[in-house]
Amino acid sequence: MSTAILTGQPVPGSSIEGDLRSLGFDVRIASDAADTETLLAQVPGDQRVAVVDARFVGHVHALRLGLTDPRFPLAAVPGAVTAQPAGRQALTRAIARENSAGGGTALAVDSLADRIVTALDADGATVHRPELGSLVAEVPADPQARNEARQSVAAVDDEAVRLKSAVKARDGFFTTFFISPYSRYLARWCARRGLTPNQVTTASLLTALIAAGCAATGTRGGFIAAGVLLIASFVLDCTDGQLARYSLQYSTLGAWLDATFDRAKEYAYYAGLALGAARGGDDVWALALGAMILQSCRHVVDFSFNEANHDATANTSPTAALSDKLDSVGWTVWLRRMIVLPIGERWAMIAVLTAATTPRITFYVLLIGCAFAATYTTAGRVLRSLTRKAQRTDRAAQALADLADSGPLAELLGRAARRGTRRSMAYLSFVGGALVIGSALLWGAGWQTVLCAVGYVLMSAVAVLRPLKGPLDWLVPPLFRAAEYGTVLILAAQSGVNGALPAAFGLVAAVAYHHYDTVYRIRGDAGAPPAWLVRAIGGHEGRTLLVTVVAAALTAAQFEVALTVLAVAVALVGLVESIRFWVSAHKGGAPAVHDEGEPA
Repeated sequence: MSTAILTGQPVPGSSIEGDLRSLGFDVRIASDAADTETLLAQVPGDQRVAVVDARFVGHVHALRLGLTDPRFPLAAVPGAVTAQPAGRQALTRAIARENSAGGGTALAVDSLADRIVTALDADGATVHRPELGSLVAEVPADPQARNEARQSVAAVDDEAVRLKSAVKARDGFFTTFFISPYSRYLARWCARRGLTPNQVTTASLLTALIAAGCAATGTRGGFIAAGVLLIASFVLDCTDGQLARYSLQYSTLGAWLDATFDRAKEYAYYAGLALGAARGGDDVWALALGAMILQSCRHVVDFSFNEANHDATANTSPTAALSDKLDSVGWTVWLRRMIVLPIGERWAMIAVLTAATTPRITFYVLLIGCAFAATYTTAGRVLRSLTRKAQRTDRAAQALADLADSGPLAELLGRAARRGTRRSMAYLSFVGGALVIGSALLWGAGWQTVLCAVGYVLMSAVAVLRPLKGPLDWLVPPLFRAAEYGTVLILAAQSGVNGALPAAFGLVAAVAYHHYDTVYRIRGDAGAPPAWLVRAIGGHEGRTLLVTVVAAALTAAQFEVALTVLAVAVALVGLVESIRFWVSAHKGGAPAVHDEGEPA
């Protein structure tokens, strides 16, 4: 139970007490600042507490935004301030200062809540102030001002504002115009029935898995059902975020589930399509694995670029200026959002193609579309990086190093070579990746490929010796991903065994999950996965070398078994540690987060 302390002169007929109770607050009345300090001390330290002026006039949703958002330790709107346990000490100090400075006499002339916020700012505390837009939140000084404020409240439908704000501010064309107009009402329906975003997220996952199962039947009816269910899953995927924003039910665990399940749904659907095609006598596992690799590499390009420029200084570029100019023209905004094939457009395309064509055609179109989108976005980011003069921070360099996922072999070689390396050689990530992929294409499962993989290990170790602060060093993690995943795909395809490509699909999916998990930890300011985990699963260079060795040393049938065993081992270790971490972070009261970035 949260506690709200009402201060100031009570106003006859005011609804503030009822409004606070409707938001889940236990309301207590303070006669003056000293009484407020006393009541605050009585509230358990693990509970949220708010100080609200009794003269407050405003929308209930303005109070909800200011007092119930779990993402911020301290937050305020005019006439109200709140603190979660993490901000409790700061709030206590501010109230004590105001009590000793002004006593109870100041309550008659101004707002204690607003003076507390001023004191918090003076102490250097970070106080979140939500954007209210047309919502009203005021502390009127006289009856006339109160009447005017009440008229302003009556003139704005806060439920309409609440519904509108439930939709992500930046989204794709398909999502904005074909899903959100009705999914927001589904979110409200869920909120009124007590459903949580995590429950809707889980329902979306189950719907997508059923869709994958329908696709796996290999029948036309199954493909049509799969397409319909995939769209239904996407509607629920939009609804869970809108429900979180509508009811301010943000959580660390929820953000992780939402992001992780999106990847699981899409890649499980790829597998379902491949199984369905196999039932019809068409082997498209190589296409399914290629689509997963391309999509994963697109994502890591996004993550790496954003992390590299997260807090860069002097971040100016003519390319960026042109991009901003294009974003000021309405039709170019939607065109640019569509051609990058975000999740809404991508899933709609997959659903329609699944229902109307074959899995092979679906994957062909998907690969072409994603390749074009990847080329467009990566080329633009390369131009921005080359034309901007930005100083990247140690934090950004560390994030890129964590995303690189270098294992024990790179660590050991790095220690030996560190003294002789004085400048960055991140370009070796490209050379090494081209070497191992080219050898796999030329020689397949041969010892020549193993030797080239050894060269890849050496070059990838040297590539990350120096801090990744160069203009294009953000390309290092995606190049490592392309090298590792591509090697697995090529060797599995060349083995000629029916089960090798499905086993390779499982291995890449398990490794990709670990890489996505690393991204979500960094985004949540939780740091990278523990070093023992990276060492246990070998790092990108260790896994690449291992796959080339077993391909050369074993028969094709044994290679399939080895890929399966490796996939199961990586999945078990990675999943167990990931689930343990996120559940403990959620229970431990880690700051709630929610992804408001670009659609993936």
